[in-house]
Amino acid sequence: MRIVMKKVCILLLTALLPVSSLAAGGSSVKLEHVEINLNDTHALQNGAKIFVNYCLGCHSAEYMRYNRLTKDLGIPEELVLKDMISSDAKIGDPMNAIMPAEKSADWFGVTPPDLSLTGRLHDAKWLYNYFISFYVDPNSVSGWNNTVFENVAMPHVLADMQGRRAAVFKEVDGKKEFDRFEVLTEGTMSDEEFKSQMKDLTAYLVYMGEPAKLKRVKYGIYVMLFLFLLAGLSWMLKKEYWRDIKSSH
Repeated sequence: MRIVMKKVCILLLTALLPVSSLAAGGSSVKLEHVEINLNDTHALQNGAKIFVNYCLGCHSAEYMRYNRLTKDLGIPEELVLKDMISSDAKIGDPMNAIMPAEKSADWFGVTPPDLSLTGRLHDAKWLYNYFISFYVDPNSVSGWNNTVFENVAMPHVLADMQGRRAAVFKEVDGKKEFDRFEVLTEGTMSDEEFKSQMKDLTAYLVYMGEPAKLKRVKYGIYVMLFLFLLAGLSWMLKKEYWRDIKSSH
């Protein structure tokens, strides 16, 4: 009974998240367009690798199990066990954070949220721009900030890939608005390479928010083709019926 009540509470809190998150992370910054393809298995595999290496240390994905990486994304089970599970978790276990929640709350001031449904809470465009919009901010607790999610508590865990950047703001009608980024130190990747990696990570989070979407979209195409074929046959059958009716008169 307690387990059921816990799940109900989590679902209720999840339903309230969009309002509070948009209020806390609202931004007038123009977002770059991004196209993701959930049929690109290689992109999803790479996104899963980035998620495990850079996100799973602090963030859980308790509605996602490791074995779905094998079933849905085609990652061999032995590879998942060897390179993607760093705790004592089993292949059928949920993807829980390595860091204990109480310690992360002490270090960051807040427990990092579960990311299972982030791909449904925010669209791909918002997520992608969030990942590429961190900048150095000496006034923040973590030393980082984000132009898409102002005053975000999360540090830039991908800084080794992207490098360190400063944000330049300008005044427009008495208000401070973001203008551009200035590179402070280079990362291990070029800007294009980093954005490509973040596109893959975004695709993985969108997939993780609704894993069944992969099959639904696939079968949906077949259903639509069948309906078009059925409509064509029905139209041809209708013509034949009306031809007989007209000829009988």
